[in-house]
Amino acid sequence: MAKLILENPEKEVEVEDNSSIKGVCENDFNVPFGCEDGICGTCIVEVKEGMENLSERNEKEDELGLRDNERLACQCKIKQGSVKIKY
Repeated sequence: MAKLILENPEKEVEVEDNSSIKGVCENDFNVPFGCEDGICGTCIVEVKEGMENLSERNEKEDELGLRDNERLACQCKIKQGSVKIKY
């Protein structure tokens, strides 16, 4: 089981490995996001800890010019372990 931790206010939830960050944010943290296509950028999250536990960046994330510690919640998954984010 993986764990997603929201920084502020601090909340955490255990999830299945390979879970969508966007899905967990919407379902467990009540954080709504816009599209799911990786083009609008409304779901940018700052990864505070555990970047190594996320899936690899894809073309859509690279095209948006995200910082090294940013990911699109709609495009990444928690492979395993713990990940702490701020949105």
